[in-house]
Amino acid sequence: MANIEKRGQYQWRALVRRKGYKPVSRTFPTKGEAQDWARDIEAQMRRRVFVDTSEAERTTLEESLSRYLREVTPNKKGEVQERRRVKAWQRDPLAKRFVTDVTAADIAAWRDARLKAGASPTTCRTDLALISHLYTTARKEWGWPISNPVADVRLPRQAEGRKRRLEPLGDGMTEEAWLLLGAAGGPDWLVPLIRLALETAARQGELLALRWADVNEKAGTARFNETKAGGARTIPLSDIALTVLAEWRGDISRVGKVFPGVTQNRVSVLFARACESVGLDDLRYHDLRHEGVSRLFEAGLNHMEVASISGHRTMQMLMRYTHPRAADLAEKLNRTRPKKSE
Repeated sequence: MANIEKRGQYQWRALVRRKGYKPVSRTFPTKGEAQDWARDIEAQMRRRVFVDTSEAERTTLEESLSRYLREVTPNKKGEVQERRRVKAWQRDPLAKRFVTDVTAADIAAWRDARLKAGASPTTCRTDLALISHLYTTARKEWGWPISNPVADVRLPRQAEGRKRRLEPLGDGMTEEAWLLLGAAGGPDWLVPLIRLALETAARQGELLALRWADVNEKAGTARFNETKAGGARTIPLSDIALTVLAEWRGDISRVGKVFPGVTQNRVSVLFARACESVGLDDLRYHDLRHEGVSRLFEAGLNHMEVASISGHRTMQMLMRYTHPRAADLAEKLNRTRPKKSE
């Protein structure tokens, strides 16, 4: 049965107890509202349709993100990046709202403001994906009977993938040669890392986690145990990649990681510095993966073969990383056309 009691000067607390349910309570500004709510809850319990939303109703988005950070984020490959994303969300004014009070209109307004402030569509989509997964986790694993406000919001259109390739410069010089020249002024690991990235089309994190024990020079393969997709992947190594690894290993019997002590942040800083030193200011490290994937196609490999090397899970994502040069396609087209008879 319901118990209505006055709390302070301006609040009334309704407490409903019924066999088979945990006690449920809520505070209202008037006694009448408290009584109406209690009658409604009792009626739902009698019909056995009552769902307890009290935990979700008293938890803010900021608090639920803290729980997500403790229970979900540590199990992800991109834990470091997601921690930063969660912290940014917790600073947002929307995080002060209760999770049950956040609506699709709120999310849409947040999206528009974020884009207007200069965030890229990809960044905005990633931020929204985090909140969407939070609500999904809360419903499926925490038992909160809540709907996902992100599900009813139009996501920003996916930005077109970068098409930056390493181009020839004339007189036998190439941007790749300039890049390696700039990298030569950095630490000794930077040049072999760049060359391996171009030869393997591997992600930066995969190369930095690669261990000598997982390089099979006799078979010409390397095994990535830490991948974005979560599972291990073994890739073939070209003669150039094997040469790079052999030169980097030298006569030393190396163990552990191929690039010990090198962090992704350090790579980003030093790669940008190398590019700036030779005037390649518009080049990013991630462009090396685009270049590597495109070169695999240019070498004659089919989509499935390239995907098995690059680790792309869908053909759609693979194609975003593939940018054949129009001039190369024209040359190939002319080679395959039958020649006109004299």
